[in-house]
Amino acid sequence: MSKININSFSNENEDGAPDIVGVSTLSTTSYFVPSRGTTAQRPSNHVEAGSLRYNYDTKNLEYYRGDGIGWFQFELINPDLDGEPQGLGTRALFFAGLGPDYKNEISHITISTLGNDKDFGDSNAAKQAAGGFASRTRGFSVGGMNNSSQFIDVIEFCTFASLGDAVDFGNLTGTKNRPCGVSDQIRGVSGGGNPNTNVIDYITMSSTGDAKDFGDLSAARQSSSGFASSVRGVFAGGYIEPSDSNIIDYITISSQGNATDFGDLTLPRMVGGGCSNSTRGVIGGGDPTPGTHTNIIDYVTIATTGDATDFGDLTSARRDVDAASSPTRAIFVGGDTPSGLVNTIDFVEILTTGNALDFGDQTVKRDRLSACSNGHGGL
Repeated sequence: MSKININSFSNENEDGAPDIVGVSTLSTTSYFVPSRGTTAQRPSNHVEAGSLRYNYDTKNLEYYRGDGIGWFQFELINPDLDGEPQGLGTRALFFAGLGPDYKNEISHITISTLGNDKDFGDSNAAKQAAGGFASRTRGFSVGGMNNSSQFIDVIEFCTFASLGDAVDFGNLTGTKNRPCGVSDQIRGVSGGGNPNTNVIDYITMSSTGDAKDFGDLSAARQSSSGFASSVRGVFAGGYIEPSDSNIIDYITISSQGNATDFGDLTLPRMVGGGCSNSTRGVIGGGDPTPGTHTNIIDYVTIATTGDATDFGDLTSARRDVDAASSPTRAIFVGGDTPSGLVNTIDFVEILTTGNALDFGDQTVKRDRLSACSNGHGGL
């Protein structure tokens, strides 16, 4: 087989290989090999929107969406996750929680459909107020409080494509309740927690083992709402002794270091639900001041920085709610209202604005659960 090495040529400015223009069809009886490299080797200069490459780290094709937006992976969807060919395969898992006793149930929904959740399996122990994050294949629950009122450092995971009980992964760098989780396809990151801490730690989700130090949040806090793009992880709100906070800060997930200021929420709050698609993060519900409830949904554009904007309202004011997402929908699940625990599941279409609609119900009333999905914005 003969080869023409395009790198042996240069364009008139001698700043790269020449463009091959006017090509409408590439015909081959074998295969086409795009450029290849690791995440760290992604080109940053002379990149055009629509550029294609294979990423060795993610084992996936990715494409460039433009300056200020960056590289995104092609979405890989298993249409048969629920044995229903019409399903799009974005599955959300809901781990454990409080309702009013400590729960170990794990349930699931398919986000593209409407309806009640279904049984998936059990956590290793009954617990509440853990953090959640996920890759495309594994969903994680980290930290929390067990039914002996002890803070724990346990990291456990389930495999989205199969039903079954959670499997032990390792341990966080310390015991903590109410941490906030974000992730891309490679790393799962846990930030903050109770007792109030600024510690951020991370794991490589495809392996097993203990978490490592990542850096620090801008302030020690717990009960933030988290979401991510494939580049950034965002921590919104939380509780900073002695009051709730409107702080939003962010990290670059593929690196290590301290969080950077992003902007502010429309109001201070803790224990709201956060999730995202690849461009927009939404935060719903929460506790503006201790013991109160809100139905407000905010949103931010993850690739920029700035203050949050009003999106709409949940179907009811509630706190201790969690959230998960597909590329199009945000799901807000469970929570505590002024009248008590609810089994509510709400949803919104992320790229619009407006009030949430009813999705279905949990089989068990609970709050303080941890939620994640295999279709969120960090993947």
